[in-house]
Amino acid sequence: MKTSTKDQHILVVGATGNLGFQICRQLAFSKKDVTALVRTSSLAERVADLQQLGVKLVTGDLKDATSINRALDGITTVISTATTVRSAKEGDSINSVDMTGQLALVEQAEARGVNRFIYVSFPPMQGDFPLQNAKRKVENRLIAGKMDFVILQPTYFMEAWLSPALGFDFPNAKATIYGDGTRQISWISIGDVAEFATAAITDETLKNKTIQLGGPEALSPHNVVQIFEKTLGKKFEVAHVPLEAIQQQHHSAPDDLTKTFTGLMLNYAAGSTVDMRKVNNDIPIRLSSVADYARRVSGK
Repeated sequence: MKTSTKDQHILVVGATGNLGFQICRQLAFSKKDVTALVRTSSLAERVADLQQLGVKLVTGDLKDATSINRALDGITTVISTATTVRSAKEGDSINSVDMTGQLALVEQAEARGVNRFIYVSFPPMQGDFPLQNAKRKVENRLIAGKMDFVILQPTYFMEAWLSPALGFDFPNAKATIYGDGTRQISWISIGDVAEFATAAITDETLKNKTIQLGGPEALSPHNVVQIFEKTLGKKFEVAHVPLEAIQQQHHSAPDDLTKTFTGLMLNYAAGSTVDMRKVNNDIPIRLSSVADYARRVSGK
């Protein structure tokens, strides 16, 4: 069952990130009333892209309560994808943005009478690391609060973890794999998570639920390499980062970001699978496969 979006005014926090931008794009194409929170330090090109889509802009920062309060004027739905992990600026930290900032956003949204809060997190993972601790505290605050909420927990984004930035250098047919590469992961596309986030605005079956999200199939990193080799017609050079080396880096991490990245790498090595049959039955989205992604990034 869906509710009407006629009188809904949506604020996307994290709008200049890859996921937040995709959400804004989908909402704009659907003619929804959407406002993007941007920072004075946001990438000018991304801000310009938002403007070109017709998205309204409001300047603010999760670390600045006054700006957030102003951004919430007239807002009925908040979608928050903000994180400092991939786009840290001066003064940012997991504590100040992903925990304190997000918790303050929830508090202010609730106080301002926001109807629904959609929060993008990730599934519970093994071990203790700062980003996971922040995510769980925000989730618990939403669950204990008065607003309707939807907590989305996608697994590993293929556009991030299967990209040169994190060692999957497909343009040069090289891949760095964390661990032995045999454990399966339900790699998911950022675009698909954006579709679930936009569906969560009106879909009453998702109200007050925590939903794990994955792609259409579970594949090991070795399976992924084989798909790319077939798509590109090239043999990959594969290097492994041993589990013991990641554990040592995690144990001796000098800061929260390193602790978080190594925590995520350890869970990548352990595998992360999600059975999407029920969720996809309730919300029939065509999920992008790793093969789809390989064809897209290779232009084939």
